[in-house]
Amino acid sequence: MSAALSLLARGLAGIDVDVQALAGARPVLVGKRLLLPEDAAAEGLRRAMVAHAVAHLRHSTPARPARGLKPMGIAVASAIEDARVEQLLCRNFPGLRGWFAVSQAPAPHPKDLGFAALIARMDRMLALPAWQDDNHWVNKARRLFDETAARAGLEDHDAFRVIASILANDLGQMRVRFEPRDYAVPAPYRDDNSYLWDFGDADTPPDEAIALQQSGARPPPPTDARNAGSDGQLPEGIDEMTELGRFTYPEWDRRLERLRADWCTVIEKLPAWQGLRAPREQAMAGGERIPPPALPRARHLDRTHRLRRQWEGDDVDLDAAIEVMIDRRARLQPDPRLFMRTGKGPRPSSLLVLLDLSASANDPGPHGLSLIDIEKQAALLLAASKAAHGIDRLAIHGFSSNTRAEVYYYRLLDFGQPPDAALHATLAAVQGRYSTRMGAALRHAASHLHGEPNDRRAILIVTDGAPSDIDVHDPAYLTEDARQAVAEARTAGVRVACVAVDGAADAYVRRIFGWRDHGIADDVRKLPRRLAHMGARLGMLRPG
Repeated sequence: MSAALSLLARGLAGIDVDVQALAGARPVLVGKRLLLPEDAAAEGLRRAMVAHAVAHLRHSTPARPARGLKPMGIAVASAIEDARVEQLLCRNFPGLRGWFAVSQAPAPHPKDLGFAALIARMDRMLALPAWQDDNHWVNKARRLFDETAARAGLEDHDAFRVIASILANDLGQMRVRFEPRDYAVPAPYRDDNSYLWDFGDADTPPDEAIALQQSGARPPPPTDARNAGSDGQLPEGIDEMTELGRFTYPEWDRRLERLRADWCTVIEKLPAWQGLRAPREQAMAGGERIPPPALPRARHLDRTHRLRRQWEGDDVDLDAAIEVMIDRRARLQPDPRLFMRTGKGPRPSSLLVLLDLSASANDPGPHGLSLIDIEKQAALLLAASKAAHGIDRLAIHGFSSNTRAEVYYYRLLDFGQPPDAALHATLAAVQGRYSTRMGAALRHAASHLHGEPNDRRAILIVTDGAPSDIDVHDPAYLTEDARQAVAEARTAGVRVACVAVDGAADAYVRRIFGWRDHGIADDVRKLPRRLAHMGARLGMLRPG
């Protein structure tokens, strides 16, 4: 068997290839030696193994450094490289397409969205031009592969590494789990890809080397309940203890042009981070801090405002009179301020600051500062300004989402609560998680304002990108839903505005919030000042 396969390899590669039997589950390519599993009895499978190894020998650069790459990125890049070199070899030997086609892994179940299943589906899409798949990520892989092949040519390895990085990043955003030690290349005729990479330690098995060489490797989640997980997840058991309730809301379907009733579930929670000391807290303490901007001075007076609970006036304040009667019945000292009159006075206001706590907020910017760190500083600044600058009632909430079934809503500071040390501790431990389903969060935030007694009610949302979630692939779908949610809030008397930390945000924030009620901070360090100015624009803080 080995002699015949060696002749086949030599005929395809033009060089001598030593084919030997190996007691293992899959082929291994080491230099010019190909080790085939002893139990590979099917002749067609053995031929496909040899042809794939020859494709690497002819068209791949061996032992590229793996340092700095994450395990998932290495696995995706390896799969793209497998498809690239096979197509290059098939240009010279078209008959090999059939060998590769019949040796593909069985088609996974359409509902299997695990990493291995997605890679197997991508392999079939790239190897079989007529194959169809309804998965967005798999179809994106085919589109990017075909576009890159047409634009740069199959010979441009670096161009295909770029699309591998894009696809791996998408899988990360989709939160597809990847366990290096449990993963095997789906197609049985393909080698283990150890030929492609240099893991830096010859004594370390490739699967362990992938995990050790990744950039920013994280330890397993801690079991000590005093620390939050370094990947933004909380220790087991903590997250489930603080749920306050579940609420269903509709969502706007832009294609059907109607609301889908009870489509999203908002899970409201008290911050499970409270009392925890997260690793990010030390980063905030030791990193660069943004000096607080000079907030506009609150001098918003309304000439037609009726001043209640006055010592003297033009009419009786009925609410105050009722409270006097109640106090007398309870034998308490009543408040003698029973009158009301027309005059100048500050109009009461309620402001709810809604923070985007999605995973992208954790990413450090060019200055080493992440959005979430600046959000914390800006939130504390606004909380401190509440008493000094005329905001009557202030709340600070946050949100993230994991599909329409899990829109998490965190009440960091409620209306009427003092911005004390507990708020500082809670904000210090906040970490970004998941995605940004903005419409459902806005609807729930508006429900908190419906019971506010003040006549000026507003939501000020802080975000770093357009609405998105892993179960939505139409980029305009959640943008239109957020636009609808803003319109619903305004109809109910709640004004909604936004500050976006995104230089390219103009198109979507204008679509969602209109021309006047949005601001853009192209540098994360400008966020506190932009928040102050947006507060002034809302009428909460009127410059004097």
